[in-house]
Amino acid sequence: MKSSRLRFRLIAEDGSARCAWLETAHGRVQTPAFMPVATIGVVKSVDPAELRSVGAELLLGNAYHLWLRPGPTVVEKAGGLARFTGWNGPMLTDSGGFQVFSLGSLVRVTPEGALFKSHLDGSLRFLSPEDCMTIQRQLGADLVMPLDVCPPADAPEEELRQAVNLSVEWARRSLACPLAEHQHLFAIVQGGVDRDLRVQCAQELMAEDFAGFAVGGLAVGESKEAMYRTVQLMADILPADRPRYLMGVGDPWDLLVCVGLGMDLFDSVLPTRNGRHGTVWTAEGKLNLHGAALAEDYQPLDGTCDCPACTGYTRAYLRHLFRVGDSLGWRLASLHNLRFLFRLLEGARQAIKEGRYDEYVAGWRDVLQQPGGARVPGRG
Repeated sequence: MKSSRLRFRLIAEDGSARCAWLETAHGRVQTPAFMPVATIGVVKSVDPAELRSVGAELLLGNAYHLWLRPGPTVVEKAGGLARFTGWNGPMLTDSGGFQVFSLGSLVRVTPEGALFKSHLDGSLRFLSPEDCMTIQRQLGADLVMPLDVCPPADAPEEELRQAVNLSVEWARRSLACPLAEHQHLFAIVQGGVDRDLRVQCAQELMAEDFAGFAVGGLAVGESKEAMYRTVQLMADILPADRPRYLMGVGDPWDLLVCVGLGMDLFDSVLPTRNGRHGTVWTAEGKLNLHGAALAEDYQPLDGTCDCPACTGYTRAYLRHLFRVGDSLGWRLASLHNLRFLFRLLEGARQAIKEGRYDEYVAGWRDVLQQPGGARVPGRG
């Protein structure tokens, strides 16, 4: 079954950087956009209304985890994932391929799919590309991902080649599966940092009618230079009229660089995980909320920020929350880090529209502690 064309309208470009509107059945998303990760249907400790208040427009759920609990039938009966979670907005579901293959020795991959032990109870489970599409059809997210094979960064060439071949085959099989009318299937390009394998994978997938293209298998241990080089290659090859999704990237500097290289969508647990552990990003650099120096610091976290943590509390109080282990601290720090990324991308979109993206990135270099000159890697 061919994927219906996803509405994706470019608004402005500055070099390779671009901003656009992405239209879904559950609402419109401005790109470049960052997706908070709601792996099991919740962004840890954060309410959907709070997510909207700090600028979230698109959430990511994980089909593998939601398959195990509460089960896709439960979600389907509730009216789909957006309604089940109370988010009621645009959503993307990852296939869970990364989670399955991260189980390592617990997984046996065959051409038909993956046999693995559940991380919850040790029961044997089999997941085929077709199963993955059935699960995601029941979950009902707007954007869906096929089951793919995501090898580690240090995988030998033959393992990378097998991952590419299986990912392409599984993507084609996924494309033949029925989805709901409002759903759109992306392809996932694999190949590690091997130029030839990346090109091969992209070209084979571009021969099919996918609604968008994701770049998988990066941010898994390779060097920054290799990641940026591969992202640039993908942006040069992938269709300009479809959204490009760089999977698993959420570091602020990486976002700026990869927007500059032509990526549109991003996701990562990094902002909320860092927040729960007491590390926050600010306009002055990183701040450790466990630090003794904050004990009598009555400033806001970031005087430029309008999130609940910055407008309602002091650094001293937030440090206190972390010292006593209260979940309010985790929630406020998570919201702040998400708002930091959303504001960063709001500024990026405006800079692209005004033709000053390199200048915008240069202004963040010292704050994000990046050495070197002002230009974005890959942009000259």
